[in-house]
Amino acid sequence: MINRVRSWWSAEQKDEQPPAVSKDNIPQHVAVIMDGNGRWARRLGMPRVVGHQNGMKAVKRTAIAADELGIKYLTMYAFSTENWTRPKEEVEFLMRLPEEFLAIELDELIEKNVQVRVMGHKEYLPSHTQAAFEEAIRRTEHNTGLILNFAVNYGSRLEITEAMKKIGREIEGGTIKAEDITSELIGKSLLSEGIPDPDLLIRTSGELRLSNFMLWQLAYSELWFTDIYWPEFNKEHLYEAVAEYQRRSRRYGGLK
Repeated sequence: MINRVRSWWSAEQKDEQPPAVSKDNIPQHVAVIMDGNGRWARRLGMPRVVGHQNGMKAVKRTAIAADELGIKYLTMYAFSTENWTRPKEEVEFLMRLPEEFLAIELDELIEKNVQVRVMGHKEYLPSHTQAAFEEAIRRTEHNTGLILNFAVNYGSRLEITEAMKKIGREIEGGTIKAEDITSELIGKSLLSEGIPDPDLLIRTSGELRLSNFMLWQLAYSELWFTDIYWPEFNKEHLYEAVAEYQRRSRRYGGLK
């Protein structure tokens, strides 16, 4: 079970002073590959599920910091289409986490004007997991603050494959022609429709790969990797990533 924690938006332990960040160049959309829960737990001699449990606390800290910075979209890679191959007990625990976590925090999310979204093939999730997300989506759909977008049962290759099938059916039905296919049309056919492409991708745990996450959408995103395991991630690390983002020049293939 998830340990009950204090309000998402109230003070916890004081972090070290975060790096200076300019308010003039805040990434609109930050995506996060939350990696290293199991290794963090193993390092401390604890079961892997304890790592996942503490990883949800890192989601809380990151959402707080993102809201403070003025980030508009925060997409968290929570469960991939490949994660079903993990041990049954671990998968079942992961499928209970959203239900338990949202039961604790949903009222506070509503109070703080956060909108919850889910990006992935939700129809394959257990009914109790679907119900938890559906309630969170319904109760926050009119909120206008931070959009907290969970990628659950998400895999980018499957997403792109399904988008191509959708476009193919439209061609077969005579709705469009092959010549009508553009990058904009493909983007609108993806699960991320209505959400801008990430400006910044963060991956924890020292791994240097995308792991089938938003392959189309990350084409021009800035990438930031850290050796920190996800349960250790805090406000200082997010500020460090944004500060690094602000030091870079995004040229999109051109010269600036």
